[in-house]
Amino acid sequence: MKLQAPTSLRALVVAGCVSLLSATGIARAADSTAPIVIPIHNWSSQVVMAYVIGGMFEKMGSNVEYVPADSQAVYESIRNGDVTLSHEVWQSTFGKSFYNAMAKGGVIDAGTHSATTLEEMGVPTWVIEKNLCPGLPNWEALKDCPEVFATADSGGKGRWLEGPQSWHGDLMPERLEALGLADTWTVKFAGGADALWTELASAKKEGRGTIVFNWTPNFTDADGFTFIEFPEYTEGCRKADGGDGSCGSPKGWLKKAANYKFPKTHPAAYTAFTKLDFSTTQIGQMAALVDVDKLDHKDAAKQWLADNEAVWMPWTK
Repeated sequence: MKLQAPTSLRALVVAGCVSLLSATGIARAADSTAPIVIPIHNWSSQVVMAYVIGGMFEKMGSNVEYVPADSQAVYESIRNGDVTLSHEVWQSTFGKSFYNAMAKGGVIDAGTHSATTLEEMGVPTWVIEKNLCPGLPNWEALKDCPEVFATADSGGKGRWLEGPQSWHGDLMPERLEALGLADTWTVKFAGGADALWTELASAKKEGRGTIVFNWTPNFTDADGFTFIEFPEYTEGCRKADGGDGSCGSPKGWLKKAANYKFPKTHPAAYTAFTKLDFSTTQIGQMAALVDVDKLDHKDAAKQWLADNEAVWMPWTK
């Protein structure tokens, strides 16, 4: 005779199995099959990290789509649902666009990375070590050495090589004017991040001074890069905020943004995204795989994921 467990006992066993399956990952089936749309901007760490995060989502069973996106307008795209998330929200450059989109509704703060940020004009540290412009990194030293940083396209003035104008608008030209340096210095805009790194390499090879826009975390942290010390940033000091625009950039946070529906459509992926937390060193390593090791962005992401399973796998649990 076949013995059967009492009905109440069978119910408990079934319930326990369901709980166990959920705890081991079956709950991820609740995530939508619609793609998670990740934006691609135009600097190395952001692009590699996009593919790192996308690769993590794919290993969790999600579909992923990558789209080129303007680094300022992307928050409106997230708000409208055309893009799902942003994984590198820099406070000084994108904080205003991020908060404006949040205020309209549709964008949520998905957490903050451990890495802190600074985006600023600066020089490779060897420029200071060689004393090409005595007094650096204090900005006032620039009054006396524009000729050290003149280039063929600068009309005899010292040159600041900024990032693409889409990154900061006229922030740096306004700063030159406010500091009283516009008569002897000029700002030129690079076509992309690669142009900044090409300039750093060329200047080092030629032994000439160069001032370029840079940021930390970045691969240049390892080579030695010194940011110029401008007047301290305070709320409202920039021209767009009613100030004179002479102030430097603030050290800031690095946040993550998401469309408000992401937690509902992809609960497992969203939970992993909120857990995701990169350090300055980790972000610099991602950028270095492209800018130093010369891997393409997708291969760099694959290598980072393979080498760092102990970092990202716990976020998926």
